[in-house]
Amino acid sequence: MNPIRKKRIFNIVLVLLFSISGITLILYSLNSKLDYFFTPTELSKVEIPDDKRIKIGGMVLEGSVIRKESKIIFTVTDYENFINVEFNGIVPDLFQEGSGVVTLGFLRNEIFYAEEVLAKHDENYMPPNLNIKNDN
Repeated sequence: MNPIRKKRIFNIVLVLLFSISGITLILYSLNSKLDYFFTPTELSKVEIPDDKRIKIGGMVLEGSVIRKESKIIFTVTDYENFINVEFNGIVPDLFQEGSGVVTLGFLRNEIFYAEEVLAKHDENYMPPNLNIKNDN
């Protein structure tokens, strides 16, 4: 075999191997950082392992917020089903009963232990300290 052709084939095989290993590493990294999003109704229909981190979204049920020092216990609902959530930390300023919330954490024994709580707002949200005069 011609030495130039041999070197060219070697280079092509080397590039293919590096490409395959790079794609494999990227896919592995994406899979390990992936968090699935569920509503309480969807969560009641699937089986989630205890060690799988997930996101739950819905509305904070009226009258369900209980505060104990830095721990907060509340219920997230999609108006069909609900799930109890425990969070140890400070919740966002927009967090309140009847508002939207997304929580990130783990489901264990029918209780969701949140690591992070994100409050949602609608498209008409204005920061509380911003006074804009509307000409309407």
